[in-house]
Amino acid sequence: MRSQLVFDRPWCKVRQDEVELPNGVLIDDYFVNVRPDIVLILAVTPQQDIVFVRQYRHGVSQILLELPGGSFDPQLETSLIAAHRELEEETGYVAEQIIPLATLYDNPVKDTNQIHLMLAQNAQPLGKQQLDITEDVEIVLLSVEDALARISTGELCVCGTITALFLGLEAMKF
Repeated sequence: MRSQLVFDRPWCKVRQDEVELPNGVLIDDYFVNVRPDIVLILAVTPQQDIVFVRQYRHGVSQILLELPGGSFDPQLETSLIAAHRELEEETGYVAEQIIPLATLYDNPVKDTNQIHLMLAQNAQPLGKQQLDITEDVEIVLLSVEDALARISTGELCVCGTITALFLGLEAMKF
C-alpha cells in the first residue's frame, strides 16, 4: 500500500493513502489529516471553580467556551509537561500536580492525533499568561453547576471539553 503527504503547511498536513479494508475493498484515494496530539486541562481552583477559556475558533467561525489546552509533539515533550505548559501559557494558572484522565481519539476516521485529558486540582493564577499571535483568550471561571448548566444550553459544546469535565468530576468524586 502507498502513502504520500499531498499537502504540507504549518497549520495543515494531509496524507493520501491507498488502503485495503479488512473486507478486501481497495480505496486508492483515502485522505487523512496528519494532526499533532492535543492536551486539554480541567483546571479546578481551591474554591472549586473551573478555569475555562473563551476564544474564536475559525473552523466553525464562532467564539467558543472550552477548557484550556493546545497541541504538542509527543516526541518532544510528554502530555504532562505539555499540560503544565499550556495551562500557564493560556491562562496564567499553575497547578503543582496534574494527573491524566484519559487519552482518546477525537476523529479516528480521518485524523491521526489523540487528545490527552488532564485534571489539575488547586490551580491558582500564579503564572504568566503567554499567548501566541493566534490566540485571543478570555479566562472564565465557572462553578461546576454553572458549567453543567451551560452544556444543557449549548454554550459548552466542544466534545473534548465535555468529556474532560465529566471524567474529571468522576475522578474528583464530585
